[in-house]
Amino acid sequence: MSGQTVPADFSGHMLDLDEDEDLEVFSKNTSLADGSPMPNSPSSMVNQYRLEDEEEQQDTYTKDIFVSVDNPESHITAIETFIMYRVVTKTTRSEFDSSEYEVRRRYQDFLWLRSRLEENHPTLIVHPLPEKFVMKSMVERFNNDFIETRRKALHRFLNKISDHPILSCSEHFKVFLTAEELMSHRKQGPGFLSRMGETVRAVANSVRGLRSRPEEFTLMQEYVEDFSSKICSVDKVTQRIIKEQREYLDELKQYSPTYTQWAESEEELAEPLKGVASCVERCSKETEEQIQHLSEALVPALHEYVLCAETLKAVMRRRDNIQAEYEAKNEALASRKADQESLQDEVDGLADRVELANNALKVDWSRWQNSMRTDLRSAFISTSEKNVEYYEKRAVKGRPLLIEKCHLGRGKGARTPNLSVQLVQQVAINHLPKDKVFCKRIE
Repeated sequence: MSGQTVPADFSGHMLDLDEDEDLEVFSKNTSLADGSPMPNSPSSMVNQYRLEDEEEQQDTYTKDIFVSVDNPESHITAIETFIMYRVVTKTTRSEFDSSEYEVRRRYQDFLWLRSRLEENHPTLIVHPLPEKFVMKSMVERFNNDFIETRRKALHRFLNKISDHPILSCSEHFKVFLTAEELMSHRKQGPGFLSRMGETVRAVANSVRGLRSRPEEFTLMQEYVEDFSSKICSVDKVTQRIIKEQREYLDELKQYSPTYTQWAESEEELAEPLKGVASCVERCSKETEEQIQHLSEALVPALHEYVLCAETLKAVMRRRDNIQAEYEAKNEALASRKADQESLQDEVDGLADRVELANNALKVDWSRWQNSMRTDLRSAFISTSEKNVEYYEKRAVKGRPLLIEKCHLGRGKGARTPNLSVQLVQQVAINHLPKDKVFCKRIE
């Protein structure tokens, strides 16, 4: 991985699929023994890609530590209420005294781990945690949906760290997974004055600015800004789509009983009206499944990378601060000849730190991009596949039955439908999605 370089132009890499890989997946020879083409479904192509991707990952990395987060428990004290999660670790690493550990951690413990990883590895991309505060859509802070959403995010956070070749070897990560209690370890961190001094230096460096940022990191900065803007837009649009679909679903649930009640008062139109009610009810069910899939598959992936974009911005700022401090010391060395020897040591140390920071960020940048594209590609493909299934079910199941019901309502030997039947047919045409076969049968 260290031999990989940052592309000179990031403009063509924004949330796109790797063209060579996609051409390979979609151009496979999928013919049968007799030479006829084998139909490709979206799911078969997804599975083919996942299989190839898993094989490629197995060739390059053998995982030796597995972490899971489950079994949340609510704890109530005199001053606070919080949730404790069980963290189970299984590993074959020699630096661990046992092959399996089980501890309980609360959200603040996860915050401690992430802050320590960022302090010790300022230019590595530490995966984000879910927000500390309750989301707008949550009425109760500790209801089951909120707890489960947070549990999944915490589970993913620990697995991202366990997959990282450097962060997974951190002593703080080991302590988090193995120590029965973390209070004594949490007190060992830098004190308030030390953290305050770091903050002041970071602010001073940001105000001073950089004399010249290397071009490759300028391109990274532009990419991050562009990525953040686009992923935030996609996240907002997806949230708006789900909101509109929920409103549409509420209307559908009111729509079906209306036709059922109408059928009870119209004996001649009972069959076609019940047919419309049945079709609307099926559309309601499919729409509900579609909303659930979007909420569980696409929304978490998008929101996760909205947070990742903010993490990347923080990493870039920390890298710039290291370089700014190096430039300041270098300038001081040139102006103060008397203290040249002591300053020279500081300058040399900062030069090494800048080089290490740059190399670490370049390697982790390439790794993060591959992970991001894999995650978002999987979420988008899964959503597309569900959309195809959703509209196929609505189109195929609803229309033939509805039209047969409508024709039954016309009566034998009738040349033209009566006004009520025409009304039902027109409502069906306007309500259900169109296709050529359906419209032809209506005519």
